[in-house]
Amino acid sequence: MKKISIMVPCYNEEENVVPMSEALVSELTKLEKYDYEIVFIDNCSLDSTREKLRDICLKNNKIKAIFNSKNFGQFNSPYYGLCQTTGDCTISVCCDFQDPVEMIPKFIEEWEKGYKIVCAVKTSSKESKIMYALRSIYYKTIRKLSKVEQIEHFTGFGLYDKSFIEVLRNLGDPTPFIRGIVAELGPKIKKIEYEQAKRRAGKTSNNFASLYDAAMLSFTSYTKFGVRAASFLGMGMCGGSVLGAIACLILKIINPDYFFTTGTAAIILTTVFVGGLVLFFLGFLGEYIMSMNARIMNRPLVIEEERINFDEK
Repeated sequence: MKKISIMVPCYNEEENVVPMSEALVSELTKLEKYDYEIVFIDNCSLDSTREKLRDICLKNNKIKAIFNSKNFGQFNSPYYGLCQTTGDCTISVCCDFQDPVEMIPKFIEEWEKGYKIVCAVKTSSKESKIMYALRSIYYKTIRKLSKVEQIEHFTGFGLYDKSFIEVLRNLGDPTPFIRGIVAELGPKIKKIEYEQAKRRAGKTSNNFASLYDAAMLSFTSYTKFGVRAASFLGMGMCGGSVLGAIACLILKIINPDYFFTTGTAAIILTTVFVGGLVLFFLGFLGEYIMSMNARIMNRPLVIEEERINFDEK
């Protein structure tokens, strides 16, 4: 009998973990041909999420839990959770109900046809229209700039065959970006469209800093935009300066009285503008260096504090 693994990352989801476990068990028990396991990985929640997970695991030994010793970020924890599953395929589902569990049978149907990865792609969302529009701009930008054909509006929600999970285990990337890894290394991908629902309860942990981290990780991992833009702009400014200096010298020789005293405001504005460009690209290059530094240090993805039901057969 084939085994389906469900991986659910969570952080401060005390209002959602119990309904999510019930919804998943209900959906999976309909699939009589398959065995299942559900793996919750908690990223050091500060509410009662862990207490509720302990109770859930006590009642059903097919539900497992991993408790991280601290918050290891929005990328490392889900990636590590995927690598801890044991099924013939693994489905990643967010705990806030924005990923509809009703799509699980569709994923499995496509998987049985031979697809190794089934990606759920948002075509619309019940979240803020402004946020959805901003995300659309981001996805289109990264897709145009990336050296890899990125999947627009793919958040990680989908199915991964055990062969691809094994690739993830052996990748050894301490700063993994699953969306980019799927686009770069994923074999035989099937895309299924869906509408993203609103969060069922609680408050999202995403903020400007976390969204910025996601954007920078994708840019530094899959584009050369920052480095190339700095190089070409620098060359352009240097070349323009040399041409401007030559032109000024020629005009000065031809007509010594041509130039008047330069305005102080113009000098200050030009200096500030150039200085701003320099700082911007220094910061952008710094993002690449930080990304390289994290990979060189090769720290573990997470440190576990506790795991539950992993000894059960």
